[in-house]
Amino acid sequence: MNARNTERGAWGSRFGFILAAAGSAIGLGNIWRFPYVTGNNGGAAFVIIYFAFVILIGLPVMIAELSLGRRTARNPVGAFAQLAPRSFWPAVGMLGVLTGLGILSYYGVIAGWTLGYFLKAVCGGFSADMSYIQSSEIFAQFVADPLQAVGLLFVFIALTGIVVKGGVSGGIERWAKILMPLLFVLLLLLTLRSVTLENAAAGLTFYLKPDFSKVTVNTLGNALGQALFSLSLGMGAMITYGSYISKRDNLVTSAAYVCLFDTLIAVIAGLMIFPALFSQNIPPAGGPGLVFETLPILFNQMPGGMLFGAGFFLLLTVAALTSTISLLEVVVAYLVDEWKWKRNTAVWMMALVAFALGIPSALSQNGSAFFTRLPIIHMGFLDLFNILLGNYSLTLGALLIALFVAFRWGIHQANQEITQMGQIFYGKTAWSILIRFLCPIAILGIFVYILLTRNYF
Repeated sequence: MNARNTERGAWGSRFGFILAAAGSAIGLGNIWRFPYVTGNNGGAAFVIIYFAFVILIGLPVMIAELSLGRRTARNPVGAFAQLAPRSFWPAVGMLGVLTGLGILSYYGVIAGWTLGYFLKAVCGGFSADMSYIQSSEIFAQFVADPLQAVGLLFVFIALTGIVVKGGVSGGIERWAKILMPLLFVLLLLLTLRSVTLENAAAGLTFYLKPDFSKVTVNTLGNALGQALFSLSLGMGAMITYGSYISKRDNLVTSAAYVCLFDTLIAVIAGLMIFPALFSQNIPPAGGPGLVFETLPILFNQMPGGMLFGAGFFLLLTVAALTSTISLLEVVVAYLVDEWKWKRNTAVWMMALVAFALGIPSALSQNGSAFFTRLPIIHMGFLDLFNILLGNYSLTLGALLIALFVAFRWGIHQANQEITQMGQIFYGKTAWSILIRFLCPIAILGIFVYILLTRNYF
């Protein structure tokens, strides 16, 4: 076993890791992506399938990724290279690094919107009697401003770089301990207000009463894609975060807590969004702008709504930030480990690359023919990146990681790492079966389906 490189950094505590990893998982994937994907896939039936995928696929793959990272104390490429030298497996790690960088580029665009909406709320940019149509028009005009979109992307990527530059315990962990509890408390307050709105019961019924007649193979694909996207799996983030974990910490319970917190936030986000939608007679099947078009209306109906609105979008920005720092950390760790770059150099060079890659996505909402609707595929850069990276690449990455741990590295070796320092792994048999059979078969089946049908979800 290689000695841990102390220059890489390490988590200061198990609690700090759980919050940081939960922060990576909790973010726009829960509050921006989960509600509109749920609305587009029939509501409660989708939620149940999503929960099943988190438990049966997400948790086992997360345990596998964390064990890979802690065993090698290296980034995704280095982890595969150490455990399977002179093979194609390090390319799987590189896929994760490139996926994380690509997701950071378009994720930073959406995160920039949250920052811009925070500033808009602070400046009183939403009128008290605003309708849904007016709110939609405000959002459309907001994202169509090219200078604003690119500027907010730049600011957000810069904020991400500042945190990652501070290192693991001094930057990522410190911020996570402060900001994630605040996000949770504010979400609870907003949810309590949302469920007391007029006609909120219809939204709760849509969200909590399943109709399995609406379930299709697309629903399964969307649920799996959402589980992997939300938990930051398949992109090397958890391998990287796992590389900073102490041998004394229990990997299984840590992974379970991360999945629990992530799922809890997603559930709360749905409880907040859908009653608000139905109270305003807004269709639940929306797109990426759903949060930005509906929540300002909800805030305006609350006492102190401007304060709550500003606070929500600020903390949504923070939640996005805890995700983007994990994405940037993946490629930074790769450059520090494999190429011996200084952390500062790696951070700012990759931040610049992510910013440059994100510009087409930032411009894809401004109505220009090229960026908004690419030839042949007839969609914009942001939608294209979300499909290729948020669905295809994450799914492929998760599949290959499961296969590697199950058959190349080996279940026995993985279990030895998981039970370091006398830790007891009560679910060892169940995890071994899931990671060897159910996870690969389920992921592969859905992946082949979306490739054969070219269904973009």
